[in-house]
Amino acid sequence: MSPQAAAAVFTPRSMAALTEVCELAPLPVLDDLTAARAKEVLADVEVLVTGWGCPPLDADVLAAAPALKAVVHSAGSVRGHVTDACWERGIAVSSAAAANALPVAEYTLAMILLHGKHVLERARDFRRERERGDWLLTSHEVGNYRRTVGILSASLIGRRVIELLRPFDFEVLLHDPYVSDEEAKELGAEPVTLPELFTRSDLLSVHTPLLPTTTGLVSRELLSSMRPGATLINTARGAVVDQDALTDVVRAGRVRAVLDVTDPEVLPADHPLWNCPNALITPHLAGSQGAEWQRLADTAVGEVTRWAAGDGFAHPVRRERLAFLA
Repeated sequence: MSPQAAAAVFTPRSMAALTEVCELAPLPVLDDLTAARAKEVLADVEVLVTGWGCPPLDADVLAAAPALKAVVHSAGSVRGHVTDACWERGIAVSSAAAANALPVAEYTLAMILLHGKHVLERARDFRRERERGDWLLTSHEVGNYRRTVGILSASLIGRRVIELLRPFDFEVLLHDPYVSDEEAKELGAEPVTLPELFTRSDLLSVHTPLLPTTTGLVSRELLSSMRPGATLINTARGAVVDQDALTDVVRAGRVRAVLDVTDPEVLPADHPLWNCPNALITPHLAGSQGAEWQRLADTAVGEVTRWAAGDGFAHPVRRERLAFLA
């Protein structure tokens, strides 16, 4: 992983925990797997702990690591570094995606509740007018009671959001073509078609992984079909949504947007969404940050501990599931 990722995620306590269950290669961490030192270290490695900034584990790297049997990833997606060569060699792979899903789901819940209450707009008006106004004249469009929340994809994050919504008085809809109607109901959501998800939801949260089949999935037609004043929340990947179409419906005042991701990831300085009062853009902060990095480290240490004990991984990544994973 990159030195920055190592310093952020793996505290001295985490490193000490690793040394209790394995013989840990000396620091610094490896960030160039073609360097002479990397090849020397890889020659004896059985388990590789990876993180953000890990180079691809291609055939040449694997040739330098004849003893490698497992990869424990201390972040989410393994697509950037676990190559076909890893799967073909039968290397076991684990990911901390489940741990990273938790803060994203928490962020999503917070945004659902805040936007249901129209907090940002009302706080802006209060700051401008310095007057509370007659609260008994509040529109019935404001508030969270019996609102309809749509979840696009029952990913790890999507499932956690549904779980977090249970204590509240929401009607929860779910669209996921890989989830049966029975499973959706067991999760606590009503299964619906993709068009129905967009036409019925007051707040719609996108949790679809970015795959060739999901690029631009949230189309102009779907966005235009949303209820006036509905909110779209995207914590997945920007390219899942047609950015131009979203910009148009937000600028027209038809849809409110909470965007932790965009396409491109950082919008140009002159992009019109920056100046839309009904758009909240955050810098991809929903995932693990700060104190939450410790959860990733704890998950990775736990997986190495299980592997060393011969128990297998608690959070394995299966090759056959790659078509559905971010």
